[in-house]
Amino acid sequence: MSAAPAHDRIAVGSYDVHVRAALLDHVGDIVRTAAPAHRYAIIADANVAPLYGARVRESLGAAQTELLTIPAGESHKTRDQWTSLTDALLAHGFGRDTTILALGGGVVGDLAGFVAATYMRGVPFVQLPTTLLAMIDSSVGGKTGVDTAAGKNLVGAFHRPRAVIADPATLASLPIAQLRSGAAEAIKHGAIADAAYFASVDSSLPAAFDAPAGDAMRALIVRSVQIKAGIVMLDERENGVRRILNFGHTLGHAIEAESGYRLLHGEAIAIGMVLEARLGERLGTTKSGTAQMLRDTLQHAGLPVDVPAHLSGAHILAATRGDKKAREGVTEYALLEKIGSAVAGIRASGDVVLSVLEDGVGR
Repeated sequence: MSAAPAHDRIAVGSYDVHVRAALLDHVGDIVRTAAPAHRYAIIADANVAPLYGARVRESLGAAQTELLTIPAGESHKTRDQWTSLTDALLAHGFGRDTTILALGGGVVGDLAGFVAATYMRGVPFVQLPTTLLAMIDSSVGGKTGVDTAAGKNLVGAFHRPRAVIADPATLASLPIAQLRSGAAEAIKHGAIADAAYFASVDSSLPAAFDAPAGDAMRALIVRSVQIKAGIVMLDERENGVRRILNFGHTLGHAIEAESGYRLLHGEAIAIGMVLEARLGERLGTTKSGTAQMLRDTLQHAGLPVDVPAHLSGAHILAATRGDKKAREGVTEYALLEKIGSAVAGIRASGDVVLSVLEDGVGR
């Protein structure tokens, strides 16, 4: 196998994010340098494994690999699946000289990363994201975990990948709704940290969806990774500035859960961003008119911006109280100051949040 071709590389502390179309065929070249191992365990879901599992195994050497498949969907990012995967690794005789590869979207990345963080007290892993959301957000930053009945990602660990290998050509297999869902995080990155990027995402969408392996999409992925990497390197453990990445997520996660995960993650976050921008305006933290700018850009990308009419504002508010971002038992929000600037640690009364929720219900 020839060496991996020239591609974009973004440093995130001790590891690099590699971005280029067709890079999936060169996984072995990168992994053998970044995370050499005696054996490799590839974890993928039932949708992704048939598409790309054989290519990754061939690149690594099939004799050295096992492909472990899980059911697809957020509802399977659970402690039960963690148990099944760790039991399977033990049954196959994987030892501490193992590297785990997470091949798929954010669910697989979070779950496989948590398996890697805990198996044999921690083994190396590599992220191979195949969705836009995973490429620009969940694969970067070292967060791993599983969901519980009480909320998303409440059991997990910080465990850095040894590398992230993003091949935008895999995005061509995704339905448009998944591309839009990923774009919500790109819009968020611009909203919290780079007004010029926010404007460029707005101008490049939705046209970039038509050419997922094209220059516009590659530029979007690279800049989003750069923004997230810069924030993560300042605050890896989320004790300070990294918390601005949670903009839209406190209410967004609650809406996602209350929908029974029928809303895609990015769809729920899009609604959450509009609501939290309105909350910021009501509190005087956010410049007036910001929520409307967000709403316009999200709608332009084809994302929802209103709370589904069948959801209860009171239930959404209650769901935020179990959020892992709470401090001293009080829910805190990351809010915008204006497009391109955000601040974390803002508290709001339940009455104010409920009022914003009720005003945000779609008619």
